[in-house]
Amino acid sequence: MAIKVFSFFFFVYLLVEMHEISAMVPAVIVFGDSTVDPGNNNQISTVLKSNFAPYGRDYFGGQPTGRFSNGRIATDFISEAYGIKPAIPAYLDPKFDIRDFATGVSFASAGTGYDNATSAVLSVIPFWKEMVYYKEFQDKLRGYLGNDIANHHLSESLHLISIGTNDFLENYYPFPTRSSEYPVDKYEIFLIGIASNFIRELYNLGARKIAINGLPPMGCLPLERTTNIMHGSACIEEYNDVAKDFNQKLQDSVTELNRELGGIQLVMSNPYYKLLEMIQNPVLFGFENVATACCGTGYFEMSYMCDRMNPFTCSDANKYIFWDSFHPTEKTNFILADHAFKTTLTVFR
Repeated sequence: MAIKVFSFFFFVYLLVEMHEISAMVPAVIVFGDSTVDPGNNNQISTVLKSNFAPYGRDYFGGQPTGRFSNGRIATDFISEAYGIKPAIPAYLDPKFDIRDFATGVSFASAGTGYDNATSAVLSVIPFWKEMVYYKEFQDKLRGYLGNDIANHHLSESLHLISIGTNDFLENYYPFPTRSSEYPVDKYEIFLIGIASNFIRELYNLGARKIAINGLPPMGCLPLERTTNIMHGSACIEEYNDVAKDFNQKLQDSVTELNRELGGIQLVMSNPYYKLLEMIQNPVLFGFENVATACCGTGYFEMSYMCDRMNPFTCSDANKYIFWDSFHPTEKTNFILADHAFKTTLTVFR
């Protein structure tokens, strides 16, 4: 009898704990680029897609979804860590509706950036359009939950932003327009101004829990290392220095916004040093391949160049930090998400 009573109260305790977690963060709402796009690009006219094998081969059921990885992406793991659900759906995916989106949704688009000129390169969803979709989602949520409950739900949800690498690697460095208009440090300030205004708009729409990602060591992406063949395919330190400088400016902006916007909980999650640690000490994390990716030769393949017909794709993605020449493997995504959840995101638990 005592065991039954204990089991009953323990079960009640678990339910209370689960309720408290879900009450703290009832949904993860995502904006950004390919690092957090679960398939929105499937629904638009662009060459930048990944809804075909071998993408998704380690996802649930081995199905490609439009995620630029062999499996789940970081925001899926963050949602799961909060006890919400194991995968966040794409807003434009017709298989889902507001009942699914109420507990988490992504408006992200692979290939986009803060700068409108970046999204134009590959004809993807511009960052400002993600805000338009968010407002549309808010209207649907209010129709589903009612105004008061929806407003509270939005204020407790974690709004996560992951974007910025494409602005430099797809726009500023390859094309002369922005680089002739701005020195790189001024371009960083330009981008952070867009980020800050985006956060202000989220705040004005009721968001109170916001996390924004900094840049990774983007000079160490396999595609960038491939172009650095004259220096032994080492990381391009100029790009890494830009990422570090950008991250410092972004952190300064986050500090200012926390002072400016009453009641906001805004944090910057910085993936730079954790990913660099993995690159510099791969054995500690069980990796064997750092400079090349799993898909294809690992030097330059991405999107349609990384398809099922490529005979060079690796058999075990867990040995690689990168899945294709630009994006992490599921294992790397998990490590980065776990690190963020246990550090910067603890304020929301």
